[in-house]
Amino acid sequence: MKIAIYSRKSKFTGSGESTQNQIELCKEYANKHFNVEEFMVFEDEGFSGGNIDRPQYQKMMREARKGKFNILMCYRLDRISRNIADFADTIELLQENDIAFISLREQFDTSTPMGRAMMYIASVFAQLERETIAERIRDNMMQLARTGRWLGGNTPTGFESEPITYFDDNLKEKTMFRLSPIEEELLLVKELFDKYIEFQSLSQLEKYCLKNNLQTKKNGDFHKFSLRFILANPVYVIADEYIYDYFVANGVQVANTKDEFDGSSGIMVYNKNSVKKGRSVKPKDMTEWICAIGMHKGIVPGKDWIFVQETLKNNKDKAPRQGTSTFAMLSGLIRCGQCGAFIKIKYGQKRLNSNERHFYYVCSAKDLSGGSRCKCPNLHGERTDHLIIENLKMLVSGDIIKKIELNKTKLLDRSEKNKQIQSRMNANKQAIENLVKQVAQNQNSTIAKYLITEMEKIEKENNELEAKLDIADDRMELLNIDLFYESVARFIGEIDHVPYSQKRNLIKAIVDKIIWDGEKVDIKLMLT
Repeated sequence: MKIAIYSRKSKFTGSGESTQNQIELCKEYANKHFNVEEFMVFEDEGFSGGNIDRPQYQKMMREARKGKFNILMCYRLDRISRNIADFADTIELLQENDIAFISLREQFDTSTPMGRAMMYIASVFAQLERETIAERIRDNMMQLARTGRWLGGNTPTGFESEPITYFDDNLKEKTMFRLSPIEEELLLVKELFDKYIEFQSLSQLEKYCLKNNLQTKKNGDFHKFSLRFILANPVYVIADEYIYDYFVANGVQVANTKDEFDGSSGIMVYNKNSVKKGRSVKPKDMTEWICAIGMHKGIVPGKDWIFVQETLKNNKDKAPRQGTSTFAMLSGLIRCGQCGAFIKIKYGQKRLNSNERHFYYVCSAKDLSGGSRCKCPNLHGERTDHLIIENLKMLVSGDIIKKIELNKTKLLDRSEKNKQIQSRMNANKQAIENLVKQVAQNQNSTIAKYLITEMEKIEKENNELEAKLDIADDRMELLNIDLFYESVARFIGEIDHVPYSQKRNLIKAIVDKIIWDGEKVDIKLMLT
């Protein structure tokens, strides 16, 4: 049996419960109760128990994760931590690694039934403390969000900040602010969204703005960064059911019910960025956002705004983009199957009696290395584009639609199964909490032992249920399937009738990547 002993004292002294005294008392107890093979001693003297930022404590936790000892002992619980949340985290880590915990003074021993009960009680109260603090902060922010007010800062293009005077519950006069529309600017913003949906390219949108002399509210030229900033801003989206589902699927905390997302207003999103010294320094994950119905009107339908966000993300993920020729519809999609490099566009000689040139798809690694890094054959551009379109027609008109519908059915079934499992797990957690309270109130060791056995059974069932739980985001996947279905339908209906440049957009909406290995072309669709 390998036993770790942890001792801590806030000040360097030789009196009282010195670290050495704590260690000797632990060793004495261990030798009486266990067949000790080895002691591992960790001492932190001169460190507070208010946090776990202690060198020997951190070293001990690293050893615990490696399974280097079987039992952790300390003289008193507060030697581990005076913070109940940190203490609960420590116990949880030990439990995950099958390590028992013993505290001499409190007779806290997780190798015994009563000790495990104490562990459950400590964990429940620690979790309660964490959730109470988080809930209080969240409730305050939710209450603020429900007003839909503008909290200040640089107003987005298309709006200005308008003060509103009102009286609170105590009849005190107060002022809040809301976004008031600037119609001319909003028309410009709507044009930017419409054109991006058409081009699906920030570069093309930037060129469009320069060519048409469209400028920012500060009379400067639009560049990719400023365009992306506008296109990604949720303040312009209409509060409809599509945006509600999208935000919920991405873990955004929504302050209103779905039926309030009726398309009559815009939305406000709070807590989007980390703020330091009054300035936004870093965007937060969407799970930390708080969304509410705003006091202003939205101008972009939810479905269009979602499409813009997905396109921005897909284009960013595919960077660096190689070859942006208006004649090569597969640029940015096709990769070399021999070396993995992007395929670039290369032009041949001008055609006789014409300014037009043939173009080819060429492995960028092959081209840059003069053939020393890769020898994948080139592809004739026009013929390849034509063959890809014909192959895509056969793919999407065949089994793809059936596969989409089948995947959607499977997702709906999985979602229902997950709901049932989650419901059972929640009921089990409540049952454990109830049993913990009974153990705390009952001094009869026989009854306590029975209750602890029941808790362990329920905990085991929950672990088995959790293993069956599919943690994939069903709502988001369903939304992606619907968007892909629409893109496929658009491809089928429009591919033979639109200009060459728009064919490229239709292809990119359904194709994830294309692999050319020198002998055959492999097309990978977005959701297959």
